[in-house]
Amino acid sequence: MFDWLHGLWQAFVSIPHLWMYLAVGWIAYVIGLGGWIVLQKREPAATISWLVSLAALPYLGFLIYYVFGPQRIKRQRLRRGRARASLPPPPAGLDPSAEAIELARVVQSTTRLPPTTATRVDLLVDGGGKYPALLEAIAGAQTRIHLEYYIYEPDRTGTSLRDALVERARAGIEVRLLLDAIGSSRVNRRFLAPLVEAGGEVAWFHPLRLRWFWKRPWLNLRSHRKIVVIDDAIGFTGGMNVSDEQDERLRGDAYRDLHLRLEGPVVRELQLVFIEDWIYATGQPPLAMPDGPGTPGGIATQVVVSGPDSAWEAIHRVHVSAIHAAHRRVWLVTPYFVPGEAARMALTSAALGGLDVRLLVPKLSDSRLVTFAARSYFDELLAAGVAIYEYGPRLLHTKALLCDDDFAMVGSANFDHRSFRLNFEVSVMFADAQLSARLAELIEGECADCVRVQDHRARPLWRERLPEALARLVSPLL
Repeated sequence: MFDWLHGLWQAFVSIPHLWMYLAVGWIAYVIGLGGWIVLQKREPAATISWLVSLAALPYLGFLIYYVFGPQRIKRQRLRRGRARASLPPPPAGLDPSAEAIELARVVQSTTRLPPTTATRVDLLVDGGGKYPALLEAIAGAQTRIHLEYYIYEPDRTGTSLRDALVERARAGIEVRLLLDAIGSSRVNRRFLAPLVEAGGEVAWFHPLRLRWFWKRPWLNLRSHRKIVVIDDAIGFTGGMNVSDEQDERLRGDAYRDLHLRLEGPVVRELQLVFIEDWIYATGQPPLAMPDGPGTPGGIATQVVVSGPDSAWEAIHRVHVSAIHAAHRRVWLVTPYFVPGEAARMALTSAALGGLDVRLLVPKLSDSRLVTFAARSYFDELLAAGVAIYEYGPRLLHTKALLCDDDFAMVGSANFDHRSFRLNFEVSVMFADAQLSARLAELIEGECADCVRVQDHRARPLWRERLPEALARLVSPLL
């Protein structure tokens, strides 16, 4: 075997003018792949990072970019079947500020989801807050239950939820479960068999298939959304998946997280987001939407979605716009902090302008590379006056933004390139003083359990400064 390989190698290196052929091939590879990347018209920093990285990996770089590079998805056939034309007009009886009106218009222009209202909003902290509320709502379902999750683990938490869905499906309730194929890869047919046998439906978002190799795979484009809609009346969304890792009652190191329980017309928009994703994943005809928007509530609300099927980056755009519109404070909580230039400028400008700007991040995220990349931005933020807090020992998984006394946003999106551009995400923004006050109280409590990052902290070269600088180089690719 080795003799055969040695002979093959000798035959290869003995080809006349081999190095000239290799050089010409490499130049053609760089020009071809480089042209493909440049035509994507991404941010210059990201484009240059891809060009430099892939030029150093002849031919293999093509495969890497083909699978993991930025992509856009055209969902025209889905859009033809969407039911947004029947959504309610902007709610009457509310008196939002000029900034809130502008943000609402930005969201409606980029997502076609108009402002609406909620009659009730509960902030559910950790799994101990979310899972009992979710199981209670499922137990009371009368017509249908829709669930969409990025991570669903077949552990104690996942089994309890599955069994609750099985019971409702046996009672004749419509149950549909949409799971991301990568995030929920540990779930298998055997685990889901009781639900399917009871009459429930299961679908996978971007499952891995060999035929994708020929039509460009979407391995890197995931549904990071967490949505539950019950009877078109109760909705759940936020940062929590379905896993023992997110239940502090089962694990002392469970994630610190935040979720929402919603009632009112806003649930109809969550339902639409789920239905679009379900149609996209299954190819089935559109599901029926509820007849009307329902009784308006007193909490001004709007669902914000983003993903690689839109070039507008709606959630990113709302973050930056809300920060620029703030007059008193900007409090940002995120497990992954890898900002682009626009977001970084917004935060530093707010701090330089004298606003109370706080950034809460985990002391250590579940990715050391992301942790180093996040810390590479700290010096600039600290110099501008941003107060940075690191939460520990549990991993902080909350995704929330609070501006002034009347703007709040909670959802699934991290403050990084992946959430803003590659993942399918969903957040909910509120123009409501009472809800903002509840979120502010929660964030202040988190700050009390954090260590504030100091401007003149000790930072060893090899252990911190160099890894941070290197991580920052690849941050546009994260």
